[in-house]
Order: sequence, then structure tokens, then C-alpha cells
Amino acid sequence: MVKTDSFRGRDFITLLEYTKEEVETLLEVGLDLKRKFATGEPHKLLDAKTLFMIFYNQSLRTRNSFEAGMTQLGGHAHYLDPDKIYAPALEGDEKAYSTERVSDVARVLARMGHGIAIRCYGDPVGWIYGRANEIIRNFAHWSSIPVINMEDDKYHPCQALADLMTVKEKFGTFKGVKFVMSWAYSPSVHKPLAVPQSAVIAATKMGMETVLAHPKGMELDDEVIKQCKIYAEENESSFDIVNDMDEAFEGADVVYPKAWTCRGNIPPWSAKPDLQKSQILFDKNKHWICDDAKMKIAGPKAKYMHCLPCDRGFEVTNSVIDGPQSIAFDQAENRLHAQKAVMALTMR
Repeated sequence: MVKTDSFRGRDFITLLEYTKEEVETLLEVGLDLKRKFATGEPHKLLDAKTLFMIFYNQSLRTRNSFEAGMTQLGGHAHYLDPDKIYAPALEGDEKAYSTERVSDVARVLARMGHGIAIRCYGDPVGWIYGRANEIIRNFAHWSSIPVINMEDDKYHPCQALADLMTVKEKFGTFKGVKFVMSWAYSPSVHKPLAVPQSAVIAATKMGMETVLAHPKGMELDDEVIKQCKIYAEENESSFDIVNDMDEAFEGADVVYPKAWTCRGNIPPWSAKPDLQKSQILFDKNKHWICDDAKMKIAGPKAKYMHCLPCDRGFEVTNSVIDGPQSIAFDQAENRLHAQKAVMALTMR
């Protein structure tokens, strides 16, 4: 366990910026805070402190886990809707009397509170890959208090941390655990790459036997894949990419099937977003669904995970997500405690 002082004041934008040992510390703190919550032991580590939450996108788990987490830590979370404030915008994207430059918003909020959390991807940035991440990093540049990424178009580190916590609880270790991040069909193509990219980053960083499965055309960011291969080599584990769901599921300990959009049809891989073209590719792969037959391939000890919300009947059947192998709701619960660890360590 590394010294917790090393976390103070740091941003939490991607797990790539944290060492394996630091992630292990976050998990230990999160599990300790979960035990305290279960036994009713007070853990007001952020007494009277304030987190500002800016949501460009809708949310259930993220918003409520951060709000509840700040309350349990003794602080308060402010919900900020960009449509109800002067929407923070990068230089060049401003509109008179309806937006405010990110640099100004960041510096104002930094003088009033102790942390800024942001969710932004997709439509608010015109489906230009990396633009939302740029907004969050611009906040971090101008803010003197920690900035937490509540999901952008590249990364969802809070979800990944909760995923790791759930695997740790169920298996007691990461070593030897076969973790399958798989694409699954959805009628909606409006899903960023953040969850699958953060999931494989987290799994390879911690040394799991990681498999990424998707139809051809659903590739992830090349830089993310490159880093995952480096992590796997450092941990003497494995990272494989396959284009067959059945092959990926064989002997899996964890399966994590969810949809993500086709990168080839959004900038910078295309001149402009063409989500209709993505829909055509999606509809050719409706057989990528996690059902009882897929879980049988994985085996009776395999666990089903999903970040939620899931598209029932498309990504997964009711019998799987509501069945005995599902740990999706344990994941959702762990969002609360993993994020409390991040806030408690960075916002002190």
C-alpha cells in the first residue's frame, strides 16, 4: 500500500496515470469504506467539503453514487446542469451569453469548493473523439483542486475501479482470472468507447488474463491497445483480441458484454460523424448477445458483468442479468465505495 499523501490534490482522469500499487491502494481504501458503511461506522473524511458535478450527459449510477458518497463522507455534492448555467466551453466553441470559457469556470469553482467532477461525451462534443477528454483536461489545467472524470469519450476510470473492486471481492485476486471484455449488440450506436477501453486498461494493469472480443469494425483506440499489451507483458499475463464471441467466452471467469460505437465512423477516423453507417454495422451483428447459451460456454463459475444501463433483449437476456451468475448490481453498488476512495484520497 503506497502512502496516501501521494494522492492529495491529484486529478483522476484515467487509470493510465496511476500505478498498479496506487490502484491497489484505492481498492483497499474503497473496501474499507464499504465495510464502515455496512457496519454504520462514521467515515466523515471530507467534513464540510464540496464537490461540483457538471453533467453534460444523463446519469443514474454516477450522479447518485457521487452524491451519496459525498454525503457519507460528510461533505456535499452540487449538481450543475450545463443547460442551467453558462455552459463551460473551450476557446473557439463559445456562444455569447450562453457559454463560459472552461478556464473561467474552473478557476471560479476552485475558489469555492474542493473538487470538480465532469461527465461529457457524444452529442455535447459532436461525436469528435477526444474532444470531451480535452475539456476535462482543460478543467484540470486551470483548476487548483482535483478534477474527477465521471466518463468522457475515451475513459471511464470510476467504472473501471468499481469493476476491479467487484472482481477482487468475487475472486480474491487478479492473477489467473480470465477477464473478457466483449462487444454486444444494441439498437443504439450512441455509446462511447470509454467503458471498454477503461476495462481492458484496468484488467491488464492488474495482471488479469484479458480478452477483448468484438466484430471486425469495432476496434478500440490503437494507443489503448498498445498500452494494454505493455501492461500484460509487465505482469507476465496475456492480452488477446478475437472476433468471435463464443471463442472469447470459453473458460472465462468474467464476461463483460456491452455495446460501443464504431470508431471508424467518427472523427478523427472519418471526416464527420456518420452514425447511420455505424447502425448498419451494428445490425449485421445482432447475434452478439449474452444469453444462456453463451454463459454455458463460459461455464457455471463464470460471472456476468455490465456497467448498466443494459439493453435487455439485445445486449443480454433477462435470464442472464437476473440470474445467479450476474454480479452487475454488485458492480453498481461498488461505484459508491470506489468513488468514495477517490474523493477521500484526492480531496483531503
